[in-house]
Amino acid sequence: MTAEQRKRRTHLRARARQLGDRQIGKRENHETHERHEKEDMIVLKRIVEECAYEHWHRMLFARFLAENGLLIEPDSDIAISLEECKELAAAERGTRKAEGGVADMWAFAGRCAQTMLPQIFRPDDPLLQVPLAREHQLKLEVLLDSLAVDVFTASDSLGWCYQFWQAEKKDQINASGEKIGADELPAVTQLFTEDYMVDFLLDNTLGAWWAGKRLTAEDAEGRREWKDEEELRRFVSLPGCPWQYLRFIKSESPPRSSASSAVKSSWIPAAGTFDGWPKTTSELKCLDPCMGSGHFVVAMFERLVALRMAEEGLIEKDAVAAVIRDNLFGLEIDPRCTQIGAFNLALAAWRRVGHCPLPAMNLACSGLAPNATKEEWLQLAGDDEKLQRGMERLYDLFRQAPILGSLINPRAAEGDLLVAGFHDLQPLLERAMATESGDEAAREMAVTARGLAKAAEILAGQFALVATNVPYLLRRNQSADLRDFCERSAPDGANDLAIVFLQRILAFLSQSACSAVVVPSAFLFLKSYVSVRDSHLREQSVRLISLLGPRAFRTISGEVVNVSLYLICRGFAGNADDIVWVDATAAEEKDSALVNAPVVAGKRRGPLSLPDRRLTPPQDGNAASLSDCAIAYQGFVTGDDPRMKRSCWEVQIGGRWVPFQS
Repeated sequence: MTAEQRKRRTHLRARARQLGDRQIGKRENHETHERHEKEDMIVLKRIVEECAYEHWHRMLFARFLAENGLLIEPDSDIAISLEECKELAAAERGTRKAEGGVADMWAFAGRCAQTMLPQIFRPDDPLLQVPLAREHQLKLEVLLDSLAVDVFTASDSLGWCYQFWQAEKKDQINASGEKIGADELPAVTQLFTEDYMVDFLLDNTLGAWWAGKRLTAEDAEGRREWKDEEELRRFVSLPGCPWQYLRFIKSESPPRSSASSAVKSSWIPAAGTFDGWPKTTSELKCLDPCMGSGHFVVAMFERLVALRMAEEGLIEKDAVAAVIRDNLFGLEIDPRCTQIGAFNLALAAWRRVGHCPLPAMNLACSGLAPNATKEEWLQLAGDDEKLQRGMERLYDLFRQAPILGSLINPRAAEGDLLVAGFHDLQPLLERAMATESGDEAAREMAVTARGLAKAAEILAGQFALVATNVPYLLRRNQSADLRDFCERSAPDGANDLAIVFLQRILAFLSQSACSAVVVPSAFLFLKSYVSVRDSHLREQSVRLISLLGPRAFRTISGEVVNVSLYLICRGFAGNADDIVWVDATAAEEKDSALVNAPVVAGKRRGPLSLPDRRLTPPQDGNAASLSDCAIAYQGFVTGDDPRMKRSCWEVQIGGRWVPFQS
């Protein structure tokens, strides 16, 4: 090898170790790999996948940028097409256009995308210096070339890319019956949330907060009567933000969540006015802790940009930058999904204002682990004891990150995140990354540490709004490590990872803040979650529940067939706190039902009066529960037992009779 090749190989080995690829010692080498007797080997599993996805994402993002007129040639700073990429690549090689070839076109386009997206693709990434084998490169090119332009200009394409990108692996894992651990978790739990679910949750949180402020201002000038919800939505709408799913309820009493009765109108937002939130949009901090492809993040971005333009009079470009810098936060367990989410946000911003430098995004991967010994990790801090304690805390926090992700709670054990905060660690990590010592292992650890510090800062934060679709995974399918953690951290909800996440989300909320979550409907009534529901009803403020029922996910089926939309605020809201219901269970078109179905309010004491604290819509009249007049002595049976079953003394075993144990 040349000196440059040896340097690159060393860098790749360091990257592989940092990703968690297993190292084989000399003895095992001597027995199975004699030609490598004098040096250790690394089994290259994770780094192979990492390399493949780095190249694929660079090509994929380049096509998205090109088809949206946003692929920028770095020297001229002008947008170029893929055909122009082919010409420029040929000129770069000093060849005729015909000899430049498609491969050079994609390589050139990829380098342009890489330059535009430094937060996604590291400029010094050794993986992008490894050329793919031509047969593999060709498959990717054929795949990208086969897709229509419309695929890359549709607003939700990246979300559907996320939904199906590991579909085959997901099916294989589910069919194998294996317990779900760190390697399987991202594929098995990925689920693209339908647009209407995201819109309903955000319109009835951000939209309700804005509507409360607008109605307050309107009533200050004189009371106004409103004909219906549609008229109200038109009144509070903003350019590009119609609050299509915002629901209102008519009430003669002062609105809940408002001690001062600020909104005097007989119409109020069904979910409340969130008076405990900050008074201005610039102070709102919004998080998606299970970011996936960035669906919630982008939807929040569009609404927050409209709000900041309306409140502060900002031009669109300044509002876009301000929202990315101040308001939006995201976490994701899978580093590949983190890339998709970050690109989705960048693409949404550039589609609005054209290509321009964007502020550093507050998006991080919560699934990275140190993958080094603690001694090696602490060497990054040198002799600084304060920094050593900070690095040690990082190491301890993220040891199980690939399986815990956003369940990690830096506040749980010690209160403060780190003895040395993120800003104290940052200069050290930047120096380690810029070192010319040639210690690639230390450099890769510094890159990881920088990512962990950013994730830890978000994990320790508190937010006004947390909106997400939680991962669904029953306890019987969880690996031992994940199951043990869930049972320790959230024993009341440990039967389903979704409920464990619901409990973790409450710790993200500041006082009076709100979580808006897609949850399995079984949470609302199963006996195993009675203590969780009791806690929510007594200690928190359950605001709005929308029952979606079966077929809520219109284009997929599988393990999640019945979900509900659940809004809950942190903090007890008093005896007058209602729970508002929108029931779309029986509707074929769920999105339409969420806008048109009746809004029904019921008192919190209704579910509290039930022994199992079931969350069910209020009933008309004083109907008794079925349990008041009947008992169930047996569960589901076929009904054929008296006709088909025989005891062992009734028949001679054999013939057409098949014995079974009962």
